[in-house]
Amino acid sequence: MTTADPRPADSDKLDSGVLKIAGVVVLGAVMAILDTTVVNVALQALTLEFKTSLDTIQWVVTGYMLALATVIPVTGWACDRFGTKRPYLLSIGLFLLGSMLAGMAWNIESLIAFRVLQGLGGGMLMPAGMTIMTRAAGPHRVGRVMAVLGVPMLLGPIGGPILGGWLVDAVSWRWIFYINVPIGVIAFLLAWRILPKDQPRPAEKFDFPGILMLSPGLALLIFGVSKVPTAGGVSSVGVWLPALAGVALIAAFVLRATRIANPLVDLKLFRDRTFSVAMITLTFFMAAFLGAMLLLPTYFVLVRGESALQAGLLLAPQGLGAMLTMPIGGRLADKIGPGKIVVPGIIVILAGLALFTQVGADTSYPLLLAGLFVMGLGMGFTMMPISAAALQTLTQRSVARASTTMNIVQQAAGGIGSAVMSVILASLLAGKFGVPTSQGQLTATALLMNPQTHDAAAGASADAFASTFLWALVLIAVCLVPALFLPKRPPVRKEDDDQEPVIAPAMH
Repeated sequence: MTTADPRPADSDKLDSGVLKIAGVVVLGAVMAILDTTVVNVALQALTLEFKTSLDTIQWVVTGYMLALATVIPVTGWACDRFGTKRPYLLSIGLFLLGSMLAGMAWNIESLIAFRVLQGLGGGMLMPAGMTIMTRAAGPHRVGRVMAVLGVPMLLGPIGGPILGGWLVDAVSWRWIFYINVPIGVIAFLLAWRILPKDQPRPAEKFDFPGILMLSPGLALLIFGVSKVPTAGGVSSVGVWLPALAGVALIAAFVLRATRIANPLVDLKLFRDRTFSVAMITLTFFMAAFLGAMLLLPTYFVLVRGESALQAGLLLAPQGLGAMLTMPIGGRLADKIGPGKIVVPGIIVILAGLALFTQVGADTSYPLLLAGLFVMGLGMGFTMMPISAAALQTLTQRSVARASTTMNIVQQAAGGIGSAVMSVILASLLAGKFGVPTSQGQLTATALLMNPQTHDAAAGASADAFASTFLWALVLIAVCLVPALFLPKRPPVRKEDDDQEPVIAPAMH
């Protein structure tokens, strides 16, 4: 049963009911995000286990991403049509089933198929979870709620490589999937018990033509971009043809969505100035920051010769910095407005990232760790306050569709940013060693493993990384422009046209 929110509009604290809901959502998000980063560390072990090529094994990651891109657009409609609780339980169930089967995979084909099943569940977890938390807390506390939801986004990239490296080395690659089973069972039971039983809305006609344009469009775009590093550039037919087809389908979806009553993604949201500015800021931020995050462990492994586990441990200061500032950033975004938090946060990130534009083959570890810590401090003031800004001026009715749109932007921008940084790095490495772009990283690895060529190769490789970090720095700096237009006042409670009340946290 939904009841009116009895708390005053200026109430600051997240009460126990909201915190319980947050705990359930964070557990689900940790499961999905951790899984992505854990698998990245295990790709080499999986290549050896199944005696396959790097091109084939990449489908373990790409298949998961494509499934995510396919299912995310459905989430907003599903949360409106069936309420948020049932789609959330379904997503946990699918992810849990996919994890169990992936751990039992008998060949590379079965592993890729089960990873797709995982992705179909994982794609709904974040947008549905974001919708549940925003509705439970109300718009006046959205910054604080986003700060809580930001924890798994930080713990995943930090804890994933550490946990994955340890499981692969000490136990078995199968446990990178089995580890989700106990977490998933607990998350499912807690969600069943704790999440509020919200009411489905009157059924709107599902936009089947829209899903047939948008989901394949996103999948083709991400597939094309993901092929760039192995294809050696954007000129390959295997890159530009699917990417161009994806862009065409997305463009067709956008044109159609502006002319029909109930599109799959509500483009009318972009009439809200705050939402539009936040989406532009988020696009540049995710592309640049996730691209830079891809480079950091690669630098430690390739240039400095660290193991996957050691590289994961070296990234920990970034997460520690973010964990210190994220709760503060969430509270301040609610009190003084996200615009006053995000701009200083981006400047702090730039200060930390600037160090990596000067990185060498023997840069001291204390200096690198300090740079990562500073970047983390800035991230705590940046990513989730941007998300909070996007949602704070919307009505309750709009939150599910807005969360879906935000997750589409995050997936697309993050995937494209990671691919672009990979291409820049591969091109620079290839230029240093006089080989084709597709051979840049393989050549660098071979030369670094040879004691006679190691020192020269390490210096050249470090130069390539420094130049690539400079591109990431420029993209982060671009974020400052739209960030200046984010709201500089605290959010104001806004009711729906039909005066739908905020969903009070309750036990069912």
